[in-house]
Amino acid sequence: MENNVAQAERADTTDETAAVPRSGLLIGVLVVSAFVMILNETILSVALRDLTVDLGVSTTTVQWLTSGFLLTMAVVIPTTGFLLERFTPRQVFLASLTMFSLGTLISGLAPGFGVLLVGRVVQACGTAVMIPLLMTSIMRLVPPQRRGATMGTITIVIAVAPAIGPTIGGAVLASLGWRWMFWIVLPLAIAALAIGAVWLRLDGKTRPVPLDAVSVVLSALGFGGVLYGLSAFGESSGGHGLPPWAPLAVGVVTLVVFVWRQLRLQRRDRALLDLRPFTHHQFVVSLVLTALLLMCLLGVASILLPLYLQTVLRTGTFVSGLAVLPGGLVLGLLGRPVGALYDRFGARPLVIPGATALAVSLWLFALLGPGSPLAAVIGIHILMAIGLGLMMTPLMTGALASLPDQLYSHGSAILATLQQVAGAFGTAVLVSAAALGSADPTGSPDAGGLQLAFIVAGCVGVGAVIASLFVRGKAAETAEAAVESA
Repeated sequence: MENNVAQAERADTTDETAAVPRSGLLIGVLVVSAFVMILNETILSVALRDLTVDLGVSTTTVQWLTSGFLLTMAVVIPTTGFLLERFTPRQVFLASLTMFSLGTLISGLAPGFGVLLVGRVVQACGTAVMIPLLMTSIMRLVPPQRRGATMGTITIVIAVAPAIGPTIGGAVLASLGWRWMFWIVLPLAIAALAIGAVWLRLDGKTRPVPLDAVSVVLSALGFGGVLYGLSAFGESSGGHGLPPWAPLAVGVVTLVVFVWRQLRLQRRDRALLDLRPFTHHQFVVSLVLTALLLMCLLGVASILLPLYLQTVLRTGTFVSGLAVLPGGLVLGLLGRPVGALYDRFGARPLVIPGATALAVSLWLFALLGPGSPLAAVIGIHILMAIGLGLMMTPLMTGALASLPDQLYSHGSAILATLQQVAGAFGTAVLVSAAALGSADPTGSPDAGGLQLAFIVAGCVGVGAVIASLFVRGKAAETAEAAVESA
């Protein structure tokens, strides 16, 4: 009897040991694929000025290469909860990488703006699915005691790829041409697709969930309208056929109808985006904090800080890209260590100091002026990155860990959708504040306008500190997870 028990224990240990490397390989394939995709999202940002000349289009028109990408993401991401239930992870992965590779090829060969925009939209369709797929796979492959450290890899994807994208783009643009931004990415995407086709054997349970076409249309109009309106508010150049509030209002009203329809459909488990994650306290608190975090990450780090460096300190594009690189690298490097600390101590001891560091850094940005040294800007940005790094992994992991297994895919879709909307909202609010506080009659941001925008961001940071106090400790998290699994 004892020998049988010992043999069983050894067998279990062997199986677990064998499963861990396989899980690591599968997650590694997903992480590399997502990194290549998110890198592509920002690598083109420094080439917009060159594209206006090369393609013979206006600045407002060329902005659609980024706005169209984000709009497509906002439309597709809410459907990923349905896709991850209806199809296996392997099928979703292969479809995602195939579409991304095809979009990259179309973009590289594009003879004009129209074809290039089509290529970007196809790229976005593939990119939109990858982050929810990565989050859901980690929650299902990795045991609870190791999820934080593994989820920290997503921080590398979300933080480092956008940070180095403009730097790589600037280097490529200086020595080659904008098409090479796609030719460099294409072999990486094809290699990831080939490796995934061979090694990614992650087949999960699927359900023949019917697709509600009305929900798809409502989702597209709702999230697309909101994001388009917010993006229009955030663009200082104007030139839109409609006032920004019009699509925003239509989007908000449509989203109300969308939510009402999902609440009805989820009673029969037919919702396109199941909203039951919102009934979980930890998920809602983490969602609110993540929204505030992303407003600062995308609004401040990606918009206000480069504007300050270029318009106030008069640095060049390449120097501006290098100045924000250390903070992005610090944020990425903190991912796994902070995740390991989360596994041991829970979210609360990390999130509260992180929110405090974030708020302090934002108010320090508000003290900057035309005579501030570049080193001070880099130092404050690194402090901000430390604050964001202490928050990002615990919040994402804690949000999904509070959900039952069947809601992982929908929770991931909600988090990924929030990333797009919160980023657009943060950009719109902060750019509008910069224009409002500017002494320039045209509303172009100047030192005074950017200072006002940083003050508004500081208020967002204070809100994050207050919200962080509602994050539960590890004991409460464990108890809630036990209740959900029972």
